[in-house]
Amino acid sequence: MRILAICALVFAFAQPYIPVSKSAIVESERAVSVYVDNSFSMEAVGKNGTLLEQAKNKAAEIAKAYKPSDKFQLLTNDFEARHQRLMNREEFLQQLDEVKVSPASRNVSEILSRQQETINSAHAKKPVAFILSDFQKTMADVDKIKADTALSIRFVPFESQKAANVFIDSCWFSSPVHKVNETIHLLARIKNLSDESVENMPVKLLINGTQKSPGSVTIPANGTVIDTLSFTLTETGWQDGEISVADHPITFDDNYFFSFEIAAQLNILCINGGNENVYLNALYGKDSAFVYRNSSEKQIDYSSFNTDQLIILNELNSISSGLAQELIKYVRKGGSLIVFPGQDINASSYNDMLQSLGCNGYGSLQTSSIKVSKINLDDDVYKEVFTGFKLNENLDLPVVSKHYAFTKNTKTTEQPLLTLENKESFLSKYSVDKGKVYVSAVPLNKEFSNFVQHAIFVPTFFKIALLSVTNNRLSYTIGKDESFDYDKMQLTGDNVFHLVNKDLSFDVIPEHRMMNNVYSIFIHNQIKGAGNYHLTTDGKILATYSFNYDRKESDLRCYNAGELEDLAKEYHVNNAEIIKADLPSMSKQLAQLESGIQLWKYCIIFALIFFAAEELLLRLWR
Repeated sequence: MRILAICALVFAFAQPYIPVSKSAIVESERAVSVYVDNSFSMEAVGKNGTLLEQAKNKAAEIAKAYKPSDKFQLLTNDFEARHQRLMNREEFLQQLDEVKVSPASRNVSEILSRQQETINSAHAKKPVAFILSDFQKTMADVDKIKADTALSIRFVPFESQKAANVFIDSCWFSSPVHKVNETIHLLARIKNLSDESVENMPVKLLINGTQKSPGSVTIPANGTVIDTLSFTLTETGWQDGEISVADHPITFDDNYFFSFEIAAQLNILCINGGNENVYLNALYGKDSAFVYRNSSEKQIDYSSFNTDQLIILNELNSISSGLAQELIKYVRKGGSLIVFPGQDINASSYNDMLQSLGCNGYGSLQTSSIKVSKINLDDDVYKEVFTGFKLNENLDLPVVSKHYAFTKNTKTTEQPLLTLENKESFLSKYSVDKGKVYVSAVPLNKEFSNFVQHAIFVPTFFKIALLSVTNNRLSYTIGKDESFDYDKMQLTGDNVFHLVNKDLSFDVIPEHRMMNNVYSIFIHNQIKGAGNYHLTTDGKILATYSFNYDRKESDLRCYNAGELEDLAKEYHVNNAEIIKADLPSMSKQLAQLESGIQLWKYCIIFALIFFAAEELLLRLWR
């Protein structure tokens, strides 16, 4: 018994342990990185308050479980500069108290990469990285983790009591053309990510602060509804829009901001190879919606291209290289171009420009009579043109006496608008970068066809003109879209751009750079709140840009501890451990992970038992 007691004491001083973690125990100074997920999804409520508050409390426990001499890093979704270094425990706890909810969202692989960068700079032995998060399925890309095997990873998942959320996902218009005093149809996609249906949820639409089209929607469990909101406007210019629903406790995605412009007039320039075209003059020249100008091919003012929404080439027999280069730049920046060939064209001069724009070129002149046989009703040009009419095979369409055939290029974005009986294109549309090109097989000349005298001529080119307005994006995403373009004017004198949102008391002078007469406006993560922001100069509103929070955070479906463990095994993240956040003592779990299950206490107990047994044996045997 005495020998056993002495052996137990020896073992106690040797401090034996049973390893729990895959990493060895390190007695030297540790580098500990702690990521606290402060995204919007952490506003969900758990057993002991919001998930964010629980995560902050556990982060404090983690710091206190290590030695005061260890170094710590605090990381959040904001990736702030002050968080890109190691600090002492007191400073860590102070910065932890300042963590608040942020619109930023990060993936697990991105977080671990940033933690590694900081930890590697410390050259610490056996560093450890903690990730405290709800581990949404949209951000937990465990399959992309490329962590150093020398880094111990600790996943600490938090679970909400009820993973339910109703939110506005996106919106768009049924038609790209908007006019005053006409009904505008806005479609909104609303999602219900919960196991219960939502009945008659009110949906509000505000345009310039005035409520329009009140309504309600019923959304099935885990379903999506596209609701149509209709309204009319009486004024041109920029319009600020907002769609909203009421859903708690996750509210950041209950509002969706958007903006659009209704142009007062469209500027159209017609470049003529010969005389002005009487049909174009009649179509555009007498309509107050258009500012229509004619110009000879020998007297072109290239500087006016920046203010023109539509340019028409009317019966030019040849296109100069200078004009071709200016038109290519114009289209790529967002302009619309209509090409009507001349009666005796230099095909190579046309084709050099068209092929640079990714369009089919002109081939030989075909002199056989043929008829237009098909209208592309799926294209925006003809949508709503034939509403209420049923088209049939006997429809009267233009007759063509002669036309230019097109050379075919398989890599074009051609959309035939009108097609001939022999399947060749009569009028085609091409999308080129931000702009569009419309190419006709005939000039507007009665010797070639009766197109100009046909009823379809007016709606075709009237709609093309309306579609030539460059529509800005309805909205941008905070944290993702860090820049946008503006090309409607040039700054003069000491004027600068301002980005303003009066509701949020926001007013900054953004960085801007100009290239090819287009300003690129850079945000640099300055926008933190969702809303409609006005680009101004000298107090004048130039444009409106809408920003919304990232909807990736709206999906509250998360991985639990068991699923995370399975993912780590599946993708061979062998240096990862799962720590359950709902256990009362984080310090005890960490102590076991870092130091294993300590056995020295049991050795002391056995030593005492053996000494007592020796004493009893001595007494009883005597």
